[in-house]
Amino acid sequence: MSAQERLTDALYGLGWGTVKKLPEPVAVRLGRTVADAAWRQNGKGVRRLASNYARVVPDASPQRLAELTRAGMRSYLRYWMESFRLPAWSAERVRGGFAPKDVHYLTDGLAAAKGVILALPHLANWDLAGAWVTTQLKIPFTTVAERLKPETLYDRFVAYREGLGMEVLPHSGGTAFGTLARRLRDGGLVCLVADRDLSASGVTVDFFGAEARMPAGPALLAQQTGALLLPVTLWYDDSPVMRGRVHPPVEVPESGTRAEKTSSMTQALADAFATGIAEHPEDWHMLQRLWLADLDPARDPVRDPAKGPS
Repeated sequence: MSAQERLTDALYGLGWGTVKKLPEPVAVRLGRTVADAAWRQNGKGVRRLASNYARVVPDASPQRLAELTRAGMRSYLRYWMESFRLPAWSAERVRGGFAPKDVHYLTDGLAAAKGVILALPHLANWDLAGAWVTTQLKIPFTTVAERLKPETLYDRFVAYREGLGMEVLPHSGGTAFGTLARRLRDGGLVCLVADRDLSASGVTVDFFGAEARMPAGPALLAQQTGALLLPVTLWYDDSPVMRGRVHPPVEVPESGTRAEKTSSMTQALADAFATGIAEHPEDWHMLQRLWLADLDPARDPVRDPAKGPS
């Protein structure tokens, strides 16, 4: 393990070990202070966030874009402060912390003995939404986690999410898809963060007027198992309560090849995600490259003069 990896692991451990013990107002102020400091420093992640927001709000003035990026960093740190504290929240605090609309799409699908796939973008706090599902609805579910380095950090995230009632599978290794399909055939629930492709088999979609690549997994699982595919979007408002919406099901096309059906369904997911992101762009925590043009070093707008493209 490198020194940087040891430091990263220690910082996350400090967060889960210390921040969760802070009074909530103190944690809120700490998150805002850290967010503002990071925004002023304008490091690579902040510049990437601003670049992504510029695609979402293309007519934003430089001042508006700076304000939006600052709000985005505050939202991002709110996510982390909540996540560090979630293991210490009571069931009542979790239930009162999230107010979603149109949950009937989920409950009706499960009541009909269909498996259900919830697909979300990186909006607001998806971990809180998951904890609400296991606490309020009493529904266990399965999800997938990216393998992080060092391994001890990945283990921390798995333990954290399992402590919230989730079954967590590693993204790598090739066995996750089969396990997810079995859970769905048994009438279970699968939740996937699905706005950023982590494989080499993603589907190209139109996203805010430019090409991006999103994972094919949700659409393929729905086709293979007959499960209901439901987009979900989340957002914060001025209250301590996170809001959310379960969107209508993404239907499997009646005709076309498997690839054509997958493409159509993934585009429908992207369109639902775009609706939620456009309404609450500051709550979209995308500090990585997403659009295909940004993967090209010659076209990437985020550059470090000393090191080249990010």
